[in-house]
Amino acid sequence: MFRTNPSKEHQPELVNIEELVPRDHLLRKINETIDFSFIAEKCKESYCQDNGRPCLDPIMLFKMLLIGYLFGIRSER
Repeated sequence: MFRTNPSKEHQPELVNIEELVPRDHLLRKINETIDFSFIAEKCKESYCQDNGRPCLDPIMLFKMLLIGYLFGIRSER
């Protein structure tokens, strides 16, 4: 007799990122309070505008280090 696997492991799951972080979370407060655009201005001279691969956003890299510091994450990987 032919049977199909009734498991749901291959079913897509829709996740809203806004629902994963609580409204009163520290990271939301930091994001609302601090304007991180100054980082892009400070780093602009270090990146070539017309040569090489596209860079990773320096603001995102700074936020990753900040989150690591705040939450005690030792690895930068």
